[in-house]
Amino acid sequence: MNLGKKRKLLQKRRWRIRKKIVGTQDRPRLTVRFTNKNIHVQCVNDTVASTLVSASSNENDFKDCLPNISGSTKLGTAFGKKLKSAGINTVVFDRAGRKYHGCVKAFADAVRSEGLEF
Repeated sequence: MNLGKKRKLLQKRRWRIRKKIVGTQDRPRLTVRFTNKNIHVQCVNDTVASTLVSASSNENDFKDCLPNISGSTKLGTAFGKKLKSAGINTVVFDRAGRKYHGCVKAFADAVRSEGLEF
């Protein structure tokens, strides 16, 4: 399977998920994206198309967070605290086309451990 076909299938999965998930002011969309070197997380209000809270492993606080299970857990815990301090208690989780296991599951469990509901 060539790389072009894999990207097309990933994009189809993203579109299929995004048809069903919409973030609002009361319940924003929490999206997580893993690259080969970094993790990018943001909380989005889709009704006005604005990012409420964001974090990335590019930031100085999270330079040691690699895109593996331990890095996902560390970033998820810190991001959960950041969401709670911003006054966000419930979110809709967007896994961005990835399977819900491994790094994605570790991130989601870490955010849930901080008291957020999804």
